[in-house]
This record gives sequence, structure tokens and C-alpha cells, in this order.
Amino acid sequence: MTRTTRLGLAAFAAFLACIPFANWMIGHIGTVCVPNGPCLLPVAPGLMAPSGVVTVGVALVLRDVVQRCLGLRAGLVAIAIGTALSAAVAPGALVLASGVAFALSELADCAVYTPLQQRRLLLAVVASSCVGLVVDSVVFLTLAFGSLEFLAGQIVGKLWAVLFAVPLVRLLRRLAPTPA
Repeated sequence: MTRTTRLGLAAFAAFLACIPFANWMIGHIGTVCVPNGPCLLPVAPGLMAPSGVVTVGVALVLRDVVQRCLGLRAGLVAIAIGTALSAAVAPGALVLASGVAFALSELADCAVYTPLQQRRLLLAVVASSCVGLVVDSVVFLTLAFGSLEFLAGQIVGKLWAVLFAVPLVRLLRRLAPTPA
């Protein structure tokens, strides 16, 4: 097994863990938990977001790693399995919102990442993650809470995760120089 395959499998497993973990966090971890709503974390001064936000930001980058190392099909399989795993840890309405938002955002991420990855990996990861995080935030908040009240916090929180991943993407370019 090549180093690229091992990296891809590790990213696949981490990606799958991110999805249910994000859903679990929303109901259990935060500095404030809104009655019949999400638990919130501060993501910037005066800006709060549902606590799963950072985990979802990481997942957007991990999906790109899965595709880079294992191929597009593996990335799509990871989306399908991860969405199904959400049902194990979240209430029904949250699962639906998470599943629909995650599927749409990951497909948007994939549509941007795929054509860019061979020429400009870092640009592909950042641009695709930004598109994916906006789609995820709008769809999730609308379906889960019927409100875009936390939209700015969602976007900022996910951007933190993407920015944190930039040095790791630079390393990925050395470890997996060509896409699968």
C-alpha cells in the first residue's frame, strides 16, 4: 500500500468521524446552549455559531484529501456514508438538515475542487471549501433552525478550520503530488 493510499484512507476515516461528531457537538458542547436549539461557541468577538461548525470546516478539507489520494469515486462514497452516519447521533430533523446540507455542500465543493486540483492544489482546496461552507451554512441553518441568524458565525467558524488546514494542504502536495 502506497503512502498516498494510506493518507487517503486515514482522511476517509477522519472525514467519516467528522460528520456524526459535528451533529453530536451541536446538541452537547458549547459555551451557551439555546433551549430547543443549538449549543453555541464564539468564533470571533461578538459572533457565535453552532458548535459543530469547526468540525464541518475540517470535513470539507478532508473530503478534498480523500479525492486527491483515493479518487473522485471514493470522495463521493465518503459523502454518502458520512451522511448516513449522522442518523446515529442526532435527532431526526437535525439529521435531515445535516444530510441535505452536507450532501449539497460536498457536491459543490467537489465541483469546484475537481477542475482546479491538478493545476493549483492550494487554490482548489481553499476555493472549494469556501463554496462548500457557504452552501452548507445556508442549507443547514434554514432546514435545522428555520433561520439564518447564525450564518455569519457559521461562515467564520468554518473559515477558521479551512485556514488552519492550509499548511496541511501544502504538506499534502508533497505527500500526494498527483491526484488519484
